[in-house]
Amino acid sequence: MTSFSLNANQIKTFNEDGYLVVKGLFSKEETDKLYQTAVENSVMQKNAMDLNDQSGKKTKLSLWFTPGDDVFGYLIRSERMVNSVWQLLGQESPVCHFHTKLMQKEPKVGGAWEWHQDYGYWYKNQFIYPDQLMSVMIALTPANKENGCLQVIKGSHKMGRVNHGFAGEQVGADMEMVNHALKTMELVYCEIEPGDALFFHSNLMHRSEANLSDHPRWSLISCYNSQSNIAYAETSTSWRVPVSIVPDRALLEWDASSFGNVDFLKKEDDPALKTTGWESEVKTN
Repeated sequence: MTSFSLNANQIKTFNEDGYLVVKGLFSKEETDKLYQTAVENSVMQKNAMDLNDQSGKKTKLSLWFTPGDDVFGYLIRSERMVNSVWQLLGQESPVCHFHTKLMQKEPKVGGAWEWHQDYGYWYKNQFIYPDQLMSVMIALTPANKENGCLQVIKGSHKMGRVNHGFAGEQVGADMEMVNHALKTMELVYCEIEPGDALFFHSNLMHRSEANLSDHPRWSLISCYNSQSNIAYAETSTSWRVPVSIVPDRALLEWDASSFGNVDFLKKEDDPALKTTGWESEVKTN
């Protein structure tokens, strides 16, 4: 078993609030290695795609499915990550990795992410159980109000899935329901430091504003699924393959130079960005 484990109060907080912040889950040395690789890796940058928000500002991201034998793969597959996800999902079935995104919000130009639930995207992949999907954000640089940190509506995962339409090149939630939620529940700015982890439910309502600061905001967001949760319209296969767990020390000690055969998502292949006919009826601004 892993040396790191969430306690009962942390699990309770996640279930009640829909999110959980764990300070310093990864060390400065680990985070520095991740950030340096993210900035310098040509494969990652070559496969980055730009997505416009409703104002036309761009956010760059790279998204891939299968975690490999590289620095990012060792983070995704680390004992502390996978065991924490398994505890929070509360399922007996193994944890699988759906995909990971490297989020690159550059100073002054990094765009906003509109209000949405991740399951607003993943509903189109036809995952059956939203409670068996979740995300983990690892900050690679400081995230604060100035550079567009994540905002969440505390407890909004209990609303169930809200209708989503298109917001620029993104998927955005029905703003009528978002406004109801903001009147009823607490808005929280999740200001976190490099190495901190933010775990959140697939139905948690969240957004982030544009990066208007002089500093970049980079993060990794790994999305996990219980093997028992079937996706009937997802063509990738990682979501149903149990994660091959590596020890926590792998991130710093193991050879992490390999970064080949990575299955990146192309924008034109994203099912969430394809119309099904009803999106135009949803007001996202």
